Amino acid sequence: MRFTLFGLLALFSVNLFAAECAKSVPGNFSKVGETRLSVYFWDVYDATLFSPSGNYEKNERQALLLEYLRDIKAKDLIETTEEEWQKLELDREKHKDWLAQLDSIWPNIKEGDCLLLVEDEEGSAEFYQGEKLLGTIKDKEFTEQFLAIWLSENSRFRSERNELIGEK
Repeated sequence: MRFTLFGLLALFSVNLFAAECAKSVPGNFSKVGETRLSVYFWDVYDATLFSPSGNYEKNERQALLLEYLRDIKAKDLIETTEEEWQKLELDREKHKDWLAQLDSIWPNIKEGDCLLLVEDEEGSAEFYQGEKLLGTIKDKEFTEQFLAIWLSENSRFRSERNELIGEK
């Protein structure tokens, strides 16, 4: 009985975190798709993609919500971002500067935390944790390359990518 109650409380807490995270998604955006990233037997995060049309269109603004299912240090998130850009063979000219900006924006993540990227009208990337704006990277190219980690046809996690863009 005690474990059942604990399980229900944990589930309720995760749903509260998810609701809090989604508050910063613009009101005119609709869900495109969602997926869970698991590496080996570890669940890492749940990802949800939003857009104004509710469909994945490369030229449309996007919002990507990541709800973390485990603790992750900010430096590990930044290193993983760099590794994924390398695997995608993206232009590396600005990566060092962008990674330094991420280092000044991103916090260490605790299980249940979220990060939200909202692409603004100019293509800049606004990062939120719940309703708190963590910072903005004012470079459309950054936003495109960052989202490519999840949305590129060459993404390492193709089945998760397909779920995220609504192509189950």
